[in-house]
Amino acid sequence: MLEQLMGLIQDHSQDAIVNNPAIPNQHNNDAMQTILSSVTGGLQNQAQQGNLSGLMGLLSGSNGTGSSLMNNPIVAGIAQNAIGSLMQKFGLSNNAAANVIAQVLPGVLTSMISKTSNPNDNSMDFGSIMGSLLGGQQTQQAQQQGGFDFNQIGYAMADGKLDMNDVMRIGGSLMGGGGSNNSGGGGLGGLLGGLFGK
Repeated sequence: MLEQLMGLIQDHSQDAIVNNPAIPNQHNNDAMQTILSSVTGGLQNQAQQGNLSGLMGLLSGSNGTGSSLMNNPIVAGIAQNAIGSLMQKFGLSNNAAANVIAQVLPGVLTSMISKTSNPNDNSMDFGSIMGSLLGGQQTQQAQQQGGFDFNQIGYAMADGKLDMNDVMRIGGSLMGGGGSNNSGGGGLGGLLGGLFGK
């Protein structure tokens, strides 16, 4: 995920960082790494706090894309962190740092959403992103226990709503293993609780 995310940041940083006289050219890569750290750190923080429904809503695009993303509380937190880091590392003013983030972050996240919510684009998907955010172990454990598939949930949410048909379809895949899922229900229950806001 990190490699693909860094690629998206590079794609959206030409004007905001590379052509920005406030950031000397020798610091371009560092500035992009700073944004990468803020994005991954912010998303991991949400995953560790159990805000899976917020993350899945963000990644599926059901919370909006483009500049409207900046109103999302997860994105606002990432932006604040990134602005603070750019100010501290590169001596940018609050305005200059905020301008960089306003130019880069919505484009990066919109591209990420477009990749994850497109079942035909396998460069980034919900499963790999959630796996890396949750450390892989928890999602792998849940998938083994009950066929838990973040991609199914993400694609279901991508149309802006998670309706009863989606829940039944996802539930069917979760219960596909019969009654043998009881032994590890804690991890799966915790993931489902996080997805549906406990």
